[in-house]
Amino acid sequence: MAVGSSNGSANGAAPNGAHVKGMSDGAASADNPRVGSDGKTPLLTTGGGHPVSDDNNSVSIGGRGQLLLEDFHLLDKLAHFDRERIPERVVHANGSGAHGYFEVTQDVSDLCKAAFLSEVGKRIPVLSRFSTVGLESGSADTVRDPRGFSVKFYTEEGIWDMVGNNTPIFFMRDPIKFPDFIHTQKRHPSKHVKDPDVFWDFLTLTPESFHQVLILFSPRGVPDGYRHMNGYGSHTFKWVNKEGQANWVKFHFKTDQGIKNLTHEEGVKLAGIDPDYAKKDLYNSIEAGDFPSWTFFVQVMSLEQAETFKWDPFDLTKVWPHKEFPLREVGRFTLDRNPTNYFNEIEQAAYSPAHMPPGIEASPDRMLQARLFSYDDTARHRLGPNYLLLPINRCPFAKAQTYQSDGFMQVGDNGGSGPNYYPNSRELWPNAPRPDPAQANPEPFPVEGGLAGRYPNKKWVDQNDWDQPQMLWKTMSKEDQEQTLSNIAGHLQGAQEFIQKRAIALFGKIDPEMEEGLQAILPEKKKSDEPYTMTA
Repeated sequence: MAVGSSNGSANGAAPNGAHVKGMSDGAASADNPRVGSDGKTPLLTTGGGHPVSDDNNSVSIGGRGQLLLEDFHLLDKLAHFDRERIPERVVHANGSGAHGYFEVTQDVSDLCKAAFLSEVGKRIPVLSRFSTVGLESGSADTVRDPRGFSVKFYTEEGIWDMVGNNTPIFFMRDPIKFPDFIHTQKRHPSKHVKDPDVFWDFLTLTPESFHQVLILFSPRGVPDGYRHMNGYGSHTFKWVNKEGQANWVKFHFKTDQGIKNLTHEEGVKLAGIDPDYAKKDLYNSIEAGDFPSWTFFVQVMSLEQAETFKWDPFDLTKVWPHKEFPLREVGRFTLDRNPTNYFNEIEQAAYSPAHMPPGIEASPDRMLQARLFSYDDTARHRLGPNYLLLPINRCPFAKAQTYQSDGFMQVGDNGGSGPNYYPNSRELWPNAPRPDPAQANPEPFPVEGGLAGRYPNKKWVDQNDWDQPQMLWKTMSKEDQEQTLSNIAGHLQGAQEFIQKRAIALFGKIDPEMEEGLQAILPEKKKSDEPYTMTA
């Protein structure tokens, strides 16, 4: 048996459970590997578990002759190598992560019935992953880009995936624009480089994006590693307590290390000399025992408050003012263990906002509604239909019991001898899993009816998309405003003039000072020798 195999056990048990007479107990576990003839050196084998005598020379006809097709070890090694790469994430491909734990620090049972939040002091394991968004795996960690911020909570009622970013908002509120937006954040279809024309063309034709654009080009646009940034669920969710009372909530994760950002110059320099800067910083801090942590807060809005709120409470381009909806502490998660194997534990980790235990539910946020489908769908493409059977994606405290069967890489028991259909008769299948009407039913809430069609939310169709970025601009210090204008101009100077004019006019809607400042700075940026860069 090969090291790490689960197809059988020691003591001579065959995969089907039958005992094989005379089979030795020398086969395999990670802690007790098979050894060679010296009785101590771990034995190299083929993928099928057969001993390998030579891993330096292929089988050939003489010392200078052709290789032989019968050299299974060579062919197996090459064939597996040819298939090592799986599709990378279509977004958030470049990232890193770590294990840790979440601990409840405040009683929130009046808001949420989720069992993992039931008592102060309760701890559960978590897996967190941080990332950039637009570029591919292996690109620089210090690009000017939002950062992905995801936490997988392993609870007794199943997985809760909190899949967010380091900003509380996003560039759009309708998912029909999302694929197009991501195309503009990646490489040009013919040039195969990042292109300022397509970047700014899309954003200036999507004015709702300028709240997020302002954050992106502010000093917050390039965090100093992953430890020194906040995280947000961004979307609106619904929390329900044991009495069935519901509230809308937003999730906030405040870094306990303090906010730190990189300047344009620092980001550019690090992209060249240390492109894995954020990955190294996270890994090395944990290895040194300096465990990063984040405090979990929620904002709470009643269903009644949502009806009279100034903005659409489910609009991903808007925040909820803290003065009206103050932060309420929930708990803290701490990362204290690096992955043993990056591919198994981080690359194969699949996060989806659809994974919610009882007490946590979705809202009508249009972007969230689309992500409920898309995140699991991309995992099926990337990892296969049985991706939830991978150890990192299974919850050790809540066994999955479904009627799903077969498919590529079915590594579970595949339902054993039980049925693969429902409904079924108890007389035939007394031990088959059955729905429980008392479990996890979403709490109903009223929605407005109407004719099906493509239209914005009519209740907030005339809401102002500029007042929140206007407020954000006014809260910035003079130094931060100047840095933001410089960052925008340095980036915008690579776009064509008609796009520049359109962008400057839109920034003028945030504040006339922005329009005037960009008109003054942009010509100087064009004259300088500084190249256009997407980095920092």
